[in-house]
Amino acid sequence: MNQIERALQIEAGIMMPVFGQFDCHIKKIEKECDVHIVNRGDDVKIVGEENGVHIAWNVLHSLSALARRGEEITEQNLEYFLSAAAESDLKEVQKVYDDLICITANGKPLKPKTLGQKKYIDLMRNNTVVFGIGPAGTGKTYLAMAMAITAFKNNEVNRIILTRPAIEAGEKLGFLPGDLQQKVDPYLRPLYDALYEIMGAEAFMRNMEKGLIEVAPLAYMRGRTLDNAFIVLDEAQNTTPEQMKMFLTRIGYGAKAVVTGDLTQIDLGEEKRSGLLESTKILSGIEGIGMITLTNKDVVRHPLVQKIILAYEKFESKKRSDPKNAGNEKHRRY
Repeated sequence: MNQIERALQIEAGIMMPVFGQFDCHIKKIEKECDVHIVNRGDDVKIVGEENGVHIAWNVLHSLSALARRGEEITEQNLEYFLSAAAESDLKEVQKVYDDLICITANGKPLKPKTLGQKKYIDLMRNNTVVFGIGPAGTGKTYLAMAMAITAFKNNEVNRIILTRPAIEAGEKLGFLPGDLQQKVDPYLRPLYDALYEIMGAEAFMRNMEKGLIEVAPLAYMRGRTLDNAFIVLDEAQNTTPEQMKMFLTRIGYGAKAVVTGDLTQIDLGEEKRSGLLESTKILSGIEGIGMITLTNKDVVRHPLVQKIILAYEKFESKKRSDPKNAGNEKHRRY
């Protein structure tokens, strides 16, 4: 194969963030694209086979654009640009970083990090009910809570309600120590953690005491009408169809609801169906209800998480296609 050479200019002022500490970003691009990158002053030359050079040039161009705008360039940015460069318009990917959701308690700007996350945020802005489905690490819950806090601060809603089904993981709730609140708190801890990080512990406690923020098990929603509230139902794959219908019919005037879940991590008993899966089939196409399925490409945790999810997907796919497992395959949730 013939090798080609392509160049671009990167100003000295942004060279460090683009190249990374000890040129770690450049080394990563060289390895992934099978190219050789050399810089002489402001000129950066990329040498290799055409496809690899094209991808490497687009990634470096995108990183430079982020650096010029003062954006932090992280390993996650780089990983996403590399995975998206072969199949997406990186100009569209760059626009993802223009969307500021809010500023966290420690002053950090909170923005979407992938095209999938950007579409998820736009759905939450434009619909009354949104279903966000996807694997671990795609930001389903965190982004929903960021949108809830933003709506609350902008006086678009009067309160925030966060809920989860309390699914027992081996132990029966009755055998756990403490009163009812202490028994269910461990199931709600991930929601508390996200609230502390985005809103700050002091502001959270103040609004919690006033009843403006409520974190409660799903069972507490029964019989209520939730007006002017932003409601987030997390871990919805562990709801039954009856629980999901109960939750969705709580929504009142001026309210928004976001339902998040991962259909690969259903903890319901053998005989129970997932209310999340059933509701996406029943409610698909209804105006005012948005649905999005995030993928392993939207994972924003450690890069290894993306590889773990892919490995499990391949394993499950192989298991389903194996004739030996055909007789044992149970469709109780589907």
